[in-house]
Amino acid sequence: MGPPRSRAADEQAAIVACVGIDQRLVDAALDLLARRWPGDGWAVAAAVYLDDGEILTSVGLDNVNSGASLCAEAGALCQAYTMDRRVTGSVCVGRDESGAISVLAPCGICQERLALWGPDIQVGVPADDGWVSRSLRELHPHYWAARDGVWPDTAAHRE
Repeated sequence: MGPPRSRAADEQAAIVACVGIDQRLVDAALDLLARRWPGDGWAVAAAVYLDDGEILTSVGLDNVNSGASLCAEAGALCQAYTMDRRVTGSVCVGRDESGAISVLAPCGICQERLALWGPDIQVGVPADDGWVSRSLRELHPHYWAARDGVWPDTAAHRE
């Protein structure tokens, strides 16, 4: 057993841990899914990493008027933005009517929301053996707002 870790070392470890999507983030989304919608049937939940490793979670907002509905990621992204915090990773999980659970890639609107934090943000996407972590740039290599391959910075999104 080595010397006790300092708070700075713990904070750095949290930052390193949130570079990509990991099981801890997926588990946070799965936990919220199970708590908010226990049992079977269709449901979605999301989790995002902040720049210090903190996790925010949220669920979708369904409405009879589909134009008023919100994706599961939206609540956590709005909370991060309200807190003036950087999002470094995002994952959405869904359960279908049969009870099967999977990681869902962010929809186009959520990709646009995530672009606020840049092309290197990591997102969970489905894979043959479950899920993998990919950068937003990998998911969307021809982002419409990029000029000569350079994505707009956060300030440009606020203009």
